[in-house]
Amino acid sequence: MGLPALEFSDCYLDSPQFRDKIKSHEAELEKTNKFIKALIKDGKALIQALKNLSIAKRKFAESLNEFKFQCIGDAETDDEICIAKSLQEFAGVLKNLEDERGRLIENAGDVLISPLERFRKEQIGASKEAKKKYDKETEKYCSVLEKHLNLSSKKKDSHLQEADSQVDVVHQRFYEVSLEYVLKVHEVQERKMFEFVEPLLAFLQGLFTFYHHGYELAKDFGHFKTQLQISIQNTRDRFEGTRPEVESLMKKMKENPQEHQSISPYSMEGYLFVQKKSPFGSSWVKHYCTYQKESKQVTMVPFDQKTGGKIGDEEIFILKSCIRRKTDSIEKRFCFDIEGADRATIITMQAPSEEDRRLWMEAMDGREPVYNLNKDNPISEGAAQLDKVGFDLMKKCIHAIEERGINEQGLYRIVGVNSRVQKLLGLLMGTADVDLESSTEWEIKTITSTLKHYLRVLPAPLMTFQLQHGFIKAAKMENPESRLSEIHKYVHRLPEKNKTMLEITIKHLANVSSNHKQNLMTMANLGVVFGPTLFRPQEETVAAIMDIKFQNIVVEMLIENYEKIFQMIPDTATVQPNPLLNSAQKKGTETKTALCSQRPLMVFQTISNENEKQNSIAISSNVSVFVPTVNATSKTNRQSVHSLGSGDAEVCTMQLDRPNSLLNPKRKPSLTSPSTPLSPTSPMVSAPSSPVPVSSSDSSPLSTQNRKARALYACKAEHDSELSFSAGTIFENIYSSREPGWLEGTLDGKIGLIPENYIEFL
Repeated sequence: MGLPALEFSDCYLDSPQFRDKIKSHEAELEKTNKFIKALIKDGKALIQALKNLSIAKRKFAESLNEFKFQCIGDAETDDEICIAKSLQEFAGVLKNLEDERGRLIENAGDVLISPLERFRKEQIGASKEAKKKYDKETEKYCSVLEKHLNLSSKKKDSHLQEADSQVDVVHQRFYEVSLEYVLKVHEVQERKMFEFVEPLLAFLQGLFTFYHHGYELAKDFGHFKTQLQISIQNTRDRFEGTRPEVESLMKKMKENPQEHQSISPYSMEGYLFVQKKSPFGSSWVKHYCTYQKESKQVTMVPFDQKTGGKIGDEEIFILKSCIRRKTDSIEKRFCFDIEGADRATIITMQAPSEEDRRLWMEAMDGREPVYNLNKDNPISEGAAQLDKVGFDLMKKCIHAIEERGINEQGLYRIVGVNSRVQKLLGLLMGTADVDLESSTEWEIKTITSTLKHYLRVLPAPLMTFQLQHGFIKAAKMENPESRLSEIHKYVHRLPEKNKTMLEITIKHLANVSSNHKQNLMTMANLGVVFGPTLFRPQEETVAAIMDIKFQNIVVEMLIENYEKIFQMIPDTATVQPNPLLNSAQKKGTETKTALCSQRPLMVFQTISNENEKQNSIAISSNVSVFVPTVNATSKTNRQSVHSLGSGDAEVCTMQLDRPNSLLNPKRKPSLTSPSTPLSPTSPMVSAPSSPVPVSSSDSSPLSTQNRKARALYACKAEHDSELSFSAGTIFENIYSSREPGWLEGTLDGKIGLIPENYIEFL
């Protein structure tokens, strides 16, 4: 297991777990610092002591062999594994050179010693200075806070307000220093992967030159050397690529820390001062407390932020009640009393501020109203969709790129002007006919940037939020065959539209990579470009940024194994796509409960006419889909909308207008009873969100027998004939309706209409 990632969001709470993570990183940096010092000393001895050259080389080799890299995260990439085992490879080479004596290594000081000393002084030394500053601000903040909390509530308001302002300033300074220290620690941990190993590689290259048998040994070492150089460059590129994102995230945390707090498993957590009573008086001891609302479990850990260690045992009990402490009943401010179910005494606690006390009271169901701390921010739905417009856009861009610019150097790496990209995207998503193949108005870099931007503005990433963790987990597997097998399996679990769009994209990228000698875009380079494009984290964290390298690996493997992944079924049991995945994605992008008329009704007309049946049989690879259109006079017409081939992924949908019978506010519900047969003029099947299978031999897949169903979305009725309900509502009786796209249901004794694609049958 590698080092835990230091999240910027943890700096705000400064929890014991966060301090433990910092300690593990500090211990690793100190270990690296000591090792570099020893390595520099051994290197100098190797250069200066020719008589003891053999002994020095053995010691140096043993030091290299014993050191192990610790990477951030729970898995390593192939490049990191290659870099991590490089020290052991170097040690083996040095042992082979032991019996061969040679001349003094020239320029070894500049090649080996100076870069290591510079890394140790500039990077590790800077991290130590940042730690001193961090410890100093921690002590200052804790001292000011304790002094502030000891102020009597009987002081003048102006004096108390001034003290509050002072605490806020000190706390903000402590928070900023904490963020800067975490950033520096991460930077040093990442830099050592290439700035530390690279000088060693250069030093070994010098040894090969001066030793008699160095030529033969260099040939044997050449393959690993090339692999290591590529791994170092890839690691450096990933570091340079993710560094701006980490710095941007840190700036966001500085500007508004409350909006970027990580989601906690606890209803409330933070530092509280607990009153301890004794025969000699009372004292206040700082505790880190957590509260779980579901189980009403309270945990208290006495902890000293100054020393970063526990000062007592953990205490756990079940909350019975929480009462706010009046100001005139105690000299301390921000106090409240809690009573445990298995405790005989009441515990008096002091929060750091009035706001903190309010949050604790709300979480523990005190007098203040309940405040949902972990309420999710609404996510606005993206303008782009995986529809016919989107597929046409992708195909048009790809065709233009492959016809005009497949050999352009830096294809997809060189970005277009943002204003031009936005203009082209708007034209392609609109009704305008844009000529990309022959017109020179649009540069290739503008077209490639438009393609990437379209994929990025989809409401959900192409690889979906639900499956993206599985893809990354597969990329972390050590066995290459297992890695490919898992990715193959997850690709076939994607929704059909996503899978088809992914196939179109990867096929194009495979064509691009096949021309890498001209455009310089290898599979690895395309993986770096399209990894963040096809994947997108739900929460912006340091750990998510660290996973970008595994996203790149997934894209690279998709390109390399395009034909096997998309043209062959996975070796494991047949994987069925999740039929509710699309609806779950759509639900995740809703910002509020929409009215029934604001959501499209997906209705597929069955074939009931004998001539239509014969036509459908005659065309084996194409299915004609008929959609009923309802006009202002409620007349239903059969209209052939689209002919779907076996390779098309678009689903034929249309927004149905409400019939006059529904729009009439004075209309009384004329509902079909369970015993009334359905009208043969209104054949209808359920929407894709419904698990009821479609049968062309039955004019109505829903029989007159009542069915039980659950609501997938919330719905607000616009007319008296409709039912209002929330997501998750259970309907005991569902019947067919005479209105196309609607079903009849019973809820709380009332019979009304329900949108057909809002429910799933149980």
